[in-house]
Amino acid sequence: MNQVHEPQEWQQGEYTVSTDKSRLNIETVHTFISRDSYWAQGRKRETMERAIAHSECFGLYRGEEQVGFARVVTDYATFAWIADVFVLPPHRGQGLAQWVIECILAHPKLQGLRRFVLATRDAHEVYRRSGFAELEAPERWMSRIGPGYEQK
Repeated sequence: MNQVHEPQEWQQGEYTVSTDKSRLNIETVHTFISRDSYWAQGRKRETMERAIAHSECFGLYRGEEQVGFARVVTDYATFAWIADVFVLPPHRGQGLAQWVIECILAHPKLQGLRRFVLATRDAHEVYRRSGFAELEAPERWMSRIGPGYEQK
C-alpha cells in the first residue's frame, strides 16, 4: 500500500523545484519561517524539523542555493494543506511562488485529491492564478488554536 516514490524535480531556467528532502537547507528554511514570515515568527527549529519530516516538501533552488520552500500536509488520498510557502526577497517578482504551487499541483502523489487548502494574508492573486478561491462556505470550517499559541 505504501508506494515508494523517487524525488520529483522540475526545471525552469536556472531554477529547480525538488522534493528531495536531503537537498533542503534547514537553516535557510527555519531562519525565514521563524524570523521573516508573518505566520510563524519564533517557530522553534525542532518544530520546523518535525514539520518537514511529516510533510511533502518542495525546495526551490538556484543552482545549489535554496531560495524558496513550500510543504504539503496530506493523507495522499483526499486532502492536502499547503503551508510555509516562501521565496527569498532577491528572487521574488519572477513568478517563482506561482511555479512552486504549479509543481505541487502536478506532483504524482498528490493527484486525485478532493481538496487543497491554504491560508494567506497577502498572496491571494498568486493562488487565484492556480485555481484557488476563497472558501465558498467558511461557516462550515472551524479551527482550534493549540495550547501555548495565541490567536492572530
